[in-house]
Amino acid sequence: MMLVWHWPWAALAGVLVAVAIIVLAVVFAKRNAAADDNAVFSLDDDLNTEHASRLFRQWRALNRLTVVLLAAALALAIALVARPSQVDTSDERASSRDIVLCLDVSGSTLPYDREVIDTYLELIKHFEGERIGLSIFNSTSRTVFPLTDDYALVTEQLTAASKALKGVETQDDIDNMSDSDYQKIADWLEGTQNRKDATSLIGDGVVSCAAMLPGFAYGSATQANAERQRAASIVLATDNVVSGKPTYSLSEALDLTQQTKITVDGLYSGPKSSEGDQTTLDMKSAIESHGGVFLTQSDGQNVNELVKDIQSRRDTESQNKAKASMSDAPGWWTLAVVVIVVVAIACAWRLRR
Repeated sequence: MMLVWHWPWAALAGVLVAVAIIVLAVVFAKRNAAADDNAVFSLDDDLNTEHASRLFRQWRALNRLTVVLLAAALALAIALVARPSQVDTSDERASSRDIVLCLDVSGSTLPYDREVIDTYLELIKHFEGERIGLSIFNSTSRTVFPLTDDYALVTEQLTAASKALKGVETQDDIDNMSDSDYQKIADWLEGTQNRKDATSLIGDGVVSCAAMLPGFAYGSATQANAERQRAASIVLATDNVVSGKPTYSLSEALDLTQQTKITVDGLYSGPKSSEGDQTTLDMKSAIESHGGVFLTQSDGQNVNELVKDIQSRRDTESQNKAKASMSDAPGWWTLAVVVIVVVAIACAWRLRR
């Protein structure tokens, strides 16, 4: 913290006014003293007793103390007029980030989607100002909920999604589900399989997720949409196994997001045995070449830890910013003025007695 004066010129003006008042007071006091010298009446005889002398000395001490107190109060008042302020330079959390969870919900990725969802259920407990949205895709996309900082709504939606996906780890799990549980999953996935003979169209899914973010344009970036007020990122969870002909390839989709300064981080959500496949390596290359982070469980972490890793990296890059702020800091100055004025009033009251 550093103390500065916000209005130093006001203090100078206050000093000049105070000096003028003091000069006038001294002039008038001398005139009154000269008038008193011409008076015949004298208190010398009345004060020529021990009791009277003691009272006079007490009166003179109180009078001087009152003058000193008033002078101190005046000095502090002038200092307050100058607005003492503090400059606080610290790391502040910007809380201005948009996050879209972009989940591939083809059959091979559903078990991992639930882990991603559960991790964000934990992470949003610590969010302060971030907006989060969720989009799921297979051959087509569906927005589960748009960007929002209504964390009660986010928690409700993510909890419902987690419950719907509970127990979905293998095809046997799906085959052994009750009709009601299967219907919950079918309802949640509704709208993601509207194209025949096509599944897991990754590029189209990424574009649909990007469209949830302000400033995204289908095509080339313009001056209007290239600048954004909030950091924007997409967390893409997929195994990158495409079946069918997408409108956008993953690289083409990433080109569009890069033009509008949207970062796409990739989370491989598939079996560890397939992490060395060419499709996985292609995904890693595409994500990293466009400035994103690509993580797999081979890094020695589970899905929960991978999501937290991505989140912490983005926090470091876009949320911790050094900011300087100036705020009034009257602090003890005001308290000192009040105390001094109260004591001065008490002394003046004692003088009148």
